[in-house]
Amino acid sequence: MENATDDAAAAAIGVMTLVGTCTFALVSWAIVGFVYGKILEKAGKPLWVGWVPIYNLVTALEIVGRPAWFAALFFIPPVAPVMAIILALDIAAAFGKDTLFAIGMMIPGINVVMIAMLAFGDAKYIGPPNRAA
Repeated sequence: MENATDDAAAAAIGVMTLVGTCTFALVSWAIVGFVYGKILEKAGKPLWVGWVPIYNLVTALEIVGRPAWFAALFFIPPVAPVMAIILALDIAAAFGKDTLFAIGMMIPGINVVMIAMLAFGDAKYIGPPNRAA
């Protein structure tokens, strides 16, 4: 009988862990989607785009003047970090921020503050950055 009690306790812990993990993921997705949506909204896009995976990436590429097919490069593991750096630099420039701001957007811990500053601060969308040909 003790074995059945242990199994029931383990199952209950498993269910609670799953529910907690899913709740955390859902809340995180909602917050990140809102913040990302606010950044895109400053660029003239609807807020809801921030919550739609892949489409929000394509939209971000659009506002920085990059082609939509660049989104495919984010799914190639060795290329994805390079693309993330390029996108952060482009987003910072599109909002009139410098390279140091973009670097802050990439540093864990600091990035939360920098992205929130971009979403809720006085940064204005000025358009895709000029790139030397």
